[in-house]
Amino acid sequence: MKIFVVKADGSRQLFDREKVIQTCIRLGAEREYAEFVADRIESRLYDGLPTKKILSMIFRFMGRNKPAVKHQICLRRALSLIDPKPDFEMYIRMLLSEYGYKVIPNQIIRGKCTEHEVDAVAKKDGVTNIVEVKHKFNYHAPVGLDVSRIARAVYEDISEGYKLGLNNLKIDKALIICNTKLSNHAIRYAMCRGIDHISWSSPREMDLQTMIEKKRLFPLTHIKGLKISDKQKLSSAGIIILKQLTEKTPRELQKETGIQKQTIEMLVSKAKLVLSQNKQCFID
Repeated sequence: MKIFVVKADGSRQLFDREKVIQTCIRLGAEREYAEFVADRIESRLYDGLPTKKILSMIFRFMGRNKPAVKHQICLRRALSLIDPKPDFEMYIRMLLSEYGYKVIPNQIIRGKCTEHEVDAVAKKDGVTNIVEVKHKFNYHAPVGLDVSRIARAVYEDISEGYKLGLNNLKIDKALIICNTKLSNHAIRYAMCRGIDHISWSSPREMDLQTMIEKKRLFPLTHIKGLKISDKQKLSSAGIIILKQLTEKTPRELQKETGIQKQTIEMLVSKAKLVLSQNKQCFID
């Protein structure tokens, strides 16, 4: 009997047992335990089961096998909980820097027709990119075609401005980075117009989730129990990733943020536990 599950956007798809298994493995489970979790979930299946509930069940079962899972939320959701400005833009700049880019933030560049504010200029291997950072709180909502169109228009105007001597920055590429997927139209247009992009699931060989996992640059919002007020205090001190919590003593963090010592110690403990294992969220 075929069982259909319902994705967050309301669409239906066949239940995929292997997707459950691979999610468990990426959470740190051995294949045998991942098969066990898949069996338990299959026993609770019904037509129209939301994928959100499947993910919740995975986390519950995995929490028994991998304690760190109890202290973290899906990375995809965690990215959506970062404040768009300035935190997400800072986060992306840190990520690019970890991958060898020289990043200059928040530039205003004169084009042929007007001035353009770009989120960053990123240089690597002799290639200079203007970077457009897009953040969505609804992490199931794709970034649309207009973003690709605008990136192309900005690139063209700045390039023409350079040729006219209105700016001294020779731009080679436009680069879009977002925490969600790009729509098919946006990707097709970007590829046609030579616009690079990094989104949640593309390009396949180096998408956002892969980049984060390889460098272990998980955001603060990746751990459970982080209050909004404490997140704001930490980000005001320039602390937006879990690694930063583990690089200083609780006393230093308390002095820099004003957060109570007990809370700081709890956050540091969770950060160390989460960073001790790999974790991704694939169920969609």
